[in-house]
Amino acid sequence: MELYETYDNPAPDGATMSAARAGDGVRLRVASWPPTAPAAGTVLLAQGRAEMIEKYFETVGELRARGFHVVAFDWRGQGGSDRLLRDGRKGHVRDFDEYEDDLRAVVAAELASRPRPWFGLFHSMGACIALSAARKGDLPLERMVCLAPMVAIHNIRNPKGVLWLARTLCAAGLTNHYIPGGGPVSIATKPYPGNPLTSDENRYARNALIASAFPQLAIGDPTIGWTRAAFTRMAALQAPGFAEAIAIPALVLTAGEDRVVSTPAAEAFAARLGSGGVISIAGGRHELLMESDVGRAQVLAAIDAFFERAPTQAERRPA
Repeated sequence: MELYETYDNPAPDGATMSAARAGDGVRLRVASWPPTAPAAGTVLLAQGRAEMIEKYFETVGELRARGFHVVAFDWRGQGGSDRLLRDGRKGHVRDFDEYEDDLRAVVAAELASRPRPWFGLFHSMGACIALSAARKGDLPLERMVCLAPMVAIHNIRNPKGVLWLARTLCAAGLTNHYIPGGGPVSIATKPYPGNPLTSDENRYARNALIASAFPQLAIGDPTIGWTRAAFTRMAALQAPGFAEAIAIPALVLTAGEDRVVSTPAAEAFAARLGSGGVISIAGGRHELLMESDVGRAQVLAAIDAFFERAPTQAERRPA
């Protein structure tokens, strides 16, 4: 397994590539980097739907400069990880438990040898998966930051109806079909004007080039099966007692202009967490780490402050 770079998105040097295997044998592409400053711990970086490690090269460099070892990976069915269907452009999963299996596999393979404290940085779908795993006690992290977490989808007024329809279509044998109107074109390669991902045209162009230059990393729209799995998991996250049962301190960062996931739902979820908080990035679109320099500076400052408040190794030792 390897990393792919473009002229304006060079791969950070010092990467170690590996393949973690999920419980069902699916291979997951994993990249890890040592810090370029005195060690401050390890950050596990998990992307959203239809993304790839390469989109986060800039962020990886910034985390390393802060003293963090960084572990990043691609979820099953996207990036450089194994596809689940013959048509590799379909964004598919049968159940979000499979994604949680991916997360456990990477944690088991990569974190044990990395210095503590261990932190998590999770975006969108990745945050949805991580929050679910955290509730089950499957994430051995000190703290986690959730960027625009996928707790609910923007402007979907009847999620129960969407879930019912997805289940009905799956029962009719359409599980592996694209959602109605969906297709193989990556959202990253669609025109910049009016896009819901970022207000930064240069970073948008950079990510579009990754997806077009290396089409094997990109995927198109989700399947009906993925939709069923996603809406099932989002309903679970919103259930009474779910957020309250998460023991890991979690900071939720929402995007003020998010048109992918529901900011009000994410903020309501954050208000129910036992420990952590919520910060809204005014003017930010969905991909906060792909935003303008001004927006990213706010995001990175919030991450810095939250991770710096974690207890040191000495403070964690029992008396």
